[in-house]
Amino acid sequence: MTINLKTSTVETREQRLGTIIGWDGKASALAEESAYARGECGGCGASGRGGAKARRVCELTGPFTQGSVCSEQMVECQAGNIRDALLIQHSPIGCGAGQVIYNSIYRNGLAMRGHPVQNIRFISTNLRERDMVYGGADKLDAAIRAAFERHAPKAIFIATSCASGIIGDDVESVARHAEADLGIPVIPLHCEGFASKHWSTGFDATQHGILRQIVRKNPTKKQEDLVNVINLWGSDVFTPMLKELDLRVNYVIDMATVEELAQMSEAAATVTFCYTLGTYLAQGLEQEYGVPQIRAPQPYGFAGTDAWLREVARVTGREDKVEAFIEREHARVRPKVEELKKKLAGLKGYIATGSAYSHSLIGVLREIGVQVDGSLVFHHDPVYDSEDRKQDTLDHLIENYGEVEHFTVGNRQQFQFYNLLQRVNPDFIIIRHNGLSPLAARLGIPAIPLGDELHAFGYQGMINLGEAILAVLQHRKFHQDIAGRVKLPYKKSWLAEKDPFALARVAAE
Repeated sequence: MTINLKTSTVETREQRLGTIIGWDGKASALAEESAYARGECGGCGASGRGGAKARRVCELTGPFTQGSVCSEQMVECQAGNIRDALLIQHSPIGCGAGQVIYNSIYRNGLAMRGHPVQNIRFISTNLRERDMVYGGADKLDAAIRAAFERHAPKAIFIATSCASGIIGDDVESVARHAEADLGIPVIPLHCEGFASKHWSTGFDATQHGILRQIVRKNPTKKQEDLVNVINLWGSDVFTPMLKELDLRVNYVIDMATVEELAQMSEAAATVTFCYTLGTYLAQGLEQEYGVPQIRAPQPYGFAGTDAWLREVARVTGREDKVEAFIEREHARVRPKVEELKKKLAGLKGYIATGSAYSHSLIGVLREIGVQVDGSLVFHHDPVYDSEDRKQDTLDHLIENYGEVEHFTVGNRQQFQFYNLLQRVNPDFIIIRHNGLSPLAARLGIPAIPLGDELHAFGYQGMINLGEAILAVLQHRKFHQDIAGRVKLPYKKSWLAEKDPFALARVAAE
């Protein structure tokens, strides 16, 4: 799929990929409808697209949204976490509320990676009622120049907002003039919350701006042992793994420097821990600079990690080193996995995370003998930007680990989460975004919040996750006590409802 870098505004996931946020059924049915590695699109042709820009999957649309996040927040937690850059939020001050938690995550991430701990650097233009009438361009220009004088950043990112989008501020002109005056990249990131129904478009908006204005366009050298790793804040698990292949790691985007982002065009390959996060940037680097992305399953469980390592080795010319490493890791990990299977036998787990990440975590749970009857993914991309079937994580799950009977796409709605858990009755849940954890606790179900997104990564990830499950089950009695003492805020009719999308189906009639 060709990425259009000629315009400053990224195409939304709905436009490019056909992303949905409401669906319920079997995992295999969703894979068939998506027409990626399996299934066709009712005569639309071999690609399943028939010339259309994006795939089309039938979507359930509810009558209201109880709560969610937006694209602008994803820009905050990426562009706002580049160590020697600065983010300006061209928005009302309230849009900056999320920076409280992001600062905490950023500081923890810096500490885990061994970087000097510092606070995030961002400025809000604090758009108010008067600005909504007369415009906020002057405020934005003043904020850029104040940011440069105070912090001397090597790049300045501008996150737009619903407010700046509604009044139509000419952010492009302001940024262009400031860039000419200051001599550093000033990069508008168009991430108005109303422009896309899912926050993951915010990842793409940040990556779009970096591809256009940060990445070195005419690299004079090639770093044959450097691998771009598109990541968040998690612990450094890639360095020891890729060191076995004599490769170095270039972590991007969070906690990188502007120079580390610029050198991405010189790398030997690009990898990521999650295609939901990294597909756009990896495709852009391959398309514009010839940096190959790894076209393989994600590196989780034995099957995924084996295939991923072999593809990394093939692309970087390290095939002579990879088989010995895989053999050593299997010998180290398999006995421990067998021990975990005995301890975890008979347990049921539930996954509630982003989509590609969920597919891989289900596989890890089944590797260690945990039953998984259901999962909630916060959105679904029918295809990723490479359109390569080897990256179809949902197909990899079904082919290697079997069916998931209750597979749900939903945008983190509390009232639906109650019904979802009731129909599978898990012993624990694994969750990436913690807002749903308190509801699980009120139902007596302990939660494992994966703050470190790389906890389940690779061969060691199977052991890590198994031990985390054993640890959280020690708290089961505490959660059962909570469940016995709280009352849920829903009517009896909803508590008795079996279909989490009952309201959406009524609205569709």
